[in-house]
Amino acid sequence: MAVDYGLNIKGRVAVISGGSRGIGRAVVQKFAEAGAHVSVNFLKDEEAALAVVEEARGLGVKAIALRADVSRPDDAEKLIQASLENFGRIDFLVCNAGVWQGAPVEEMTEALWDRVLEINLKGTWTLCRAAVAHMKRAGFGRIVIISSTAGQRGEAGYSNYAASKGGQIAFTKSLAAELGRYGITVNAVAPGWVDTEMSAVALGSEESRKEIFGEIPLGRVATVEDIALPVLFLCSDWARHITGEVLSVNGGSVL
Repeated sequence: MAVDYGLNIKGRVAVISGGSRGIGRAVVQKFAEAGAHVSVNFLKDEEAALAVVEEARGLGVKAIALRADVSRPDDAEKLIQASLENFGRIDFLVCNAGVWQGAPVEEMTEALWDRVLEINLKGTWTLCRAAVAHMKRAGFGRIVIISSTAGQRGEAGYSNYAASKGGQIAFTKSLAAELGRYGITVNAVAPGWVDTEMSAVALGSEESRKEIFGEIPLGRVATVEDIALPVLFLCSDWARHITGEVLSVNGGSVL
């Protein structure tokens, strides 16, 4: 049975991009545990997305899986429209879909630069663009954008990724100023290292893990739940007067 604790999450509807694995999957689970119905966006792995949907339904909420390439405006529109057709409303939008791919700047191809910016930054814009009109009409909305510490301090060898994440932070602040009068809050969560498939190679060796852990005051990398819970918080009534903020969830690695 869902427990609300005054969060005002139960019975509302959340759309989570990149919801089939990693942070996105954990976000879906936390929303479902709090009683929200969920749209789980995926691009390739339908089997994984359907498994996430079944987990959510097992918690007593409605859930659907929707394939969409968020870097394509038409796909983003269809994702939002399908969510509305199934649930009749969208209360929460979590822009999580992203890729982490880089190269030294002199070796970076135009295709690699474009791919990362299009998914991470453009994909955030397409979803917000598609969802905001509906939130305005409802007079309510919570948007959470999954950025990164790379967007706060840069990341050598991943200048394209850092640019996309820094762009998300600026976009967050801009939308917060633009949409606040409509009852819509917009915030970002900036994870540091997270134990996911995306970072598996970097965290694969004992030497690398020791070096990374040594840079984090709390002495460990985040779990996906460590990121999902702050997302839930920013969508809850506990955070109803917070907008335009970047919540750093990194164990103290960026102070």
